[in-house]
Amino acid sequence: MNYIPNTDADRAAMLTTVGVKSVAELFRDVPEKYRFPVLDLPPALSEMEVLQELNSLADENDDLHHLSCFLGAGAYNHFVPSVVDFLLHRSEFFTAYTPYQAEISQGTLQAHFEYQSMICALTGMEVANVGHYDAATATAEAVIMALQVSRGKRCKVVLSPTLHPQYREVVRTYTQGMGIQVVGDAARSETGASGLLDALAALVDRETACVIVQNPDFLGRLYIPAEMLALADKVHAAGALFVVVADPISLGLFTPPGQYGADVVLGEGQPMGNALNFGGPYLGFFAMKKEDVRKSAGRIVGQTVDTDGKRGFVLTLSTREQHIRREKASSNICSNQALNALAAAFYMAAMGKYGLRAVAELSYHKAHFAAGLIGKLPGYEVVSDGPFFKEFIVRCPKPVTAINRMLLDEYGIAGGYDLGTDYPALQDHMLLCVTEMNSRAEIEVLAEALEEIAAMDEEAADA
Repeated sequence: MNYIPNTDADRAAMLTTVGVKSVAELFRDVPEKYRFPVLDLPPALSEMEVLQELNSLADENDDLHHLSCFLGAGAYNHFVPSVVDFLLHRSEFFTAYTPYQAEISQGTLQAHFEYQSMICALTGMEVANVGHYDAATATAEAVIMALQVSRGKRCKVVLSPTLHPQYREVVRTYTQGMGIQVVGDAARSETGASGLLDALAALVDRETACVIVQNPDFLGRLYIPAEMLALADKVHAAGALFVVVADPISLGLFTPPGQYGADVVLGEGQPMGNALNFGGPYLGFFAMKKEDVRKSAGRIVGQTVDTDGKRGFVLTLSTREQHIRREKASSNICSNQALNALAAAFYMAAMGKYGLRAVAELSYHKAHFAAGLIGKLPGYEVVSDGPFFKEFIVRCPKPVTAINRMLLDEYGIAGGYDLGTDYPALQDHMLLCVTEMNSRAEIEVLAEALEEIAAMDEEAADA
C-alpha cells in the first residue's frame, strides 16, 4: 500500500507557498504530450521469473568464481571462511553504521574491542581504532594526525613513490588548501629498495611532520626490518612520525612494523574476510602508539568494569565533530566501516595466528613459483629487485592492455596490473599477484598462456 504522508491541506499550503494553484500548473513548463508518456514495458513477471532473468544477466559478467585472478594492486583475492559471512549476517551485527547509544550495544562494542586487540597484535602497536573507510583514507588521516602531533609547526610530508598511487592522490585531496608540502613521491620509482629509503631519509628535516612508506610496497617489494629501523631512527631524530602502510596478510609471516620503529601502522583490511565487491566497501585499519591516541581520528572502544565489578565495554574515544565540539574534532570523518571491521575480526579469529601464517606462506611461495616459471619465458623478464611477498613485476614483450585482453578472452584469466598507468618509466610492465587462491595448475596455465601470446607476435612477424 502506498504511504503518502501529505494531506490535501498540506499540499494546498505548499502550492500556495510556491505560487501555483495546482500540481498540473507546477509542471506547466513540461510540454503536455510529455507529462504522462505511455511506457512500453514488457509483461509483468513473477518473482521466480525475475530471479531467473537477473541470474541470466549476472552470468554475462566476468567474476572471480569463474576466472583465475592474478590481479592485486591493493585489492586481493583471498579465501574467506564461511563462518565470516554466517556471523556477519546475524541480525545483531548486520549494520554498517555505528551505534549512537554505544554502551547499550555491548555485543558490537566487544566485537570491536576484540578487532582492535587483534590489529594491535598483528601490527605490534599499542592502540588501534575501529577503522576508516579504506587504506587511502587511513593514509590521509595519518597525515592529519602527524600535523596535529606537531601542533601545526611542521608542514612537510614525505611520501614514498612506491606508496599506492591512489593513496598519494587522496593525501593531496585531503590536504589541499592547508599549505602542506608533499615531497618524495615524484622520485624515480625504479630506484632500488635500499636506495629509495636513503633518498627518502635525505628529504627529512625539521619541517617534516611524517614520512610514509609502504611495506610490502605497491611494486611488491619487501624492505628488511634493519633498513626500515634505520629510516625510522632518522625520522625520529628529526622529530617526525614514521608511518608504515602494511598488507595485513604479510604480517602473519614477517616482522610487524611496531618492531622497527613505526609510530603509525595502517593498511587495507579488505584481504581479511572482505570480498572484492567491485571496489568496496573496504576497511582501513589504523594502529598507533598510545602517546598519540588523542590526536587520531575514528573511534576507539575500551574495556572497563561496571558498578558491580563486571566487565563492560565503552566508547572510550570518538574524535568526530558529531560527538564533541567542532573545533575540538581531529577529523570530520562521519561514519565507520564497522561491518567490514567485524568481518576482519571474524576472519582473524577464525584463521588464528597459525592460519594467517599459512595464508601468508602459501601466497609467498606460490608467487615465487610463478615468478620462476614466467622468468624463463622468452620475451618476459621478472624485474623485481630484492625480496618480494606476493606481487612481482614482469617486463612484457607487448603492451600490458593487449596481453590482459587476450588472457581474459582466450584463457579466462584476469591478468596483472598495468604499471605504465601510474609509472611512465614502467611502460609494458605488469604487476602480477599470486595468493593462496591460485592453484599450481592455474599458475602453469598462466605461464603457458603468456608464452603463447608472445609466440603469436613472432609468428606474425615471420609471416
